[in-house]
Amino acid sequence: MLTTSTTRVLEPQELDSALAVLNRDPISNAFVAARVQVAGLDPWRLGGEMWGWYNGGRLESLCYAGANLVPICATPEAVRGFAERARRSGRRCSSIVGPADTTAELWSLLEPSWGPAREVRARQPLMVTASTSADVPPDPRVRRIRKDEMDVIMPACVAMFTEEVGVSPLAGDGGLLYQARVAELVAAGRSFARVENGRVVFKAEIGAATPHACQIQGVWVAPEHRGRGLSETGMAAVLHYALNEIAPVASLYVNDYNTAARAAYRRVGFQEVGAFMSVLF
Repeated sequence: MLTTSTTRVLEPQELDSALAVLNRDPISNAFVAARVQVAGLDPWRLGGEMWGWYNGGRLESLCYAGANLVPICATPEAVRGFAERARRSGRRCSSIVGPADTTAELWSLLEPSWGPAREVRARQPLMVTASTSADVPPDPRVRRIRKDEMDVIMPACVAMFTEEVGVSPLAGDGGLLYQARVAELVAAGRSFARVENGRVVFKAEIGAATPHACQIQGVWVAPEHRGRGLSETGMAAVLHYALNEIAPVASLYVNDYNTAARAAYRRVGFQEVGAFMSVLF
């Protein structure tokens, strides 16, 4: 029995305790919760370690340490513990992402040893809805991408990622990991697009899904088709799929400076309920 505050890697048999923490905020934690529900806590299957902050032997907070560093329900004491562990192990992630206040505190502790960051997005509004809007009709041409359409969807995914993150997902390993992730979403029936003449003009994915909530990501409109309202009708279509087939609540987070996207999402039915922060390396 642990009797003092400490941080350590969770054991696979602690799955129920980890899920209990994740379920305290099923909307904000959807990304990590979805991975844990599929892969458990084994680092090889999970794609990273799950760190736990224990106080008096009780698991209180988590931090996913994989391609992203993600603090979860982290108390100030837990943030300090996770920061110390991250400093000792060195930076292995490409980003830190999580609730804005918690992530800001974690980054303030890590910046002296991990900085400078390539970019810090200090406030990314978290938007949520449990219903579709009657004001925006779903685009009937938005549909699921088939497994034999990887060559159709990949160029749009690469363009979206490069535009959003600032680097190409094809760098490093030639895009093998990124292509595998896109293929995973296509195979799961969670990749959606409007295709015209063999080219994607709108796309989005349901990137994370649990019984409680799902997270929409990768929203993109081809540059030559922007300004025609495709993001609104397209999102309305994806949202219809999400709420009727995946989970009772859908969420997304968006850069605060993207006022056009935030307005479009509000028209579709989303409301801002909080904020995330991303530190990109």
